[in-house]
Amino acid sequence: MEKNYLEEIKTVVKLLKEGKVILYPTDTIWGIGCDATNSEAVRRVYEIKKRIDSKSMLVLLDAPEKISLYIKQVPEIAWDIIDCTDEPLTIVYPEAIRIAKNLIAEDGSIGIRITKEKFSKDLIFRFNKPIVSTSANISGEPSPQSFHDISDEIKNQVDHIVKYSQNFKQNNKPSGIIKVGLKGEVKVIRE
Repeated sequence: MEKNYLEEIKTVVKLLKEGKVILYPTDTIWGIGCDATNSEAVRRVYEIKKRIDSKSMLVLLDAPEKISLYIKQVPEIAWDIIDCTDEPLTIVYPEAIRIAKNLIAEDGSIGIRITKEKFSKDLIFRFNKPIVSTSANISGEPSPQSFHDISDEIKNQVDHIVKYSQNFKQNNKPSGIIKVGLKGEVKVIRE
């Protein structure tokens, strides 16, 4: 692995541990992120997006086996869905644990997506905690289709902008979202 790439990962991990907010590439579109267990960092993300904190945000993990660390009881149906999903998919799980309280929805749920994008996957692996992922735009405005579409207002408010994948054309669309229940219920929220 290239030395500069590893240095960037180390720098971003250090910033996340300090409660900083980052702008980074994901498996869908560029995201604003922070340590998903740090409520003060999460508050800053809501502030940057000008988003009310009753509208929860999702988190990214690097591997399915880590879901159990942040969900009290993972519904069995979720494992089947994860196994047969090729496209980015956010699954909303009941009973979130070990996550910042202001990130959890009023019903106790949290959306989690397993990223397959190299930088975000490597970053989360090194950080060893979930990272908030929300589109890099002011709430209500269109999601940016590339790094270059992100407004200066957003870029100027984050603590660090990841140097990788700025010219790479990502998937450019948000993930699908489904909600699963403990009794096997599945509700499609966004295709």
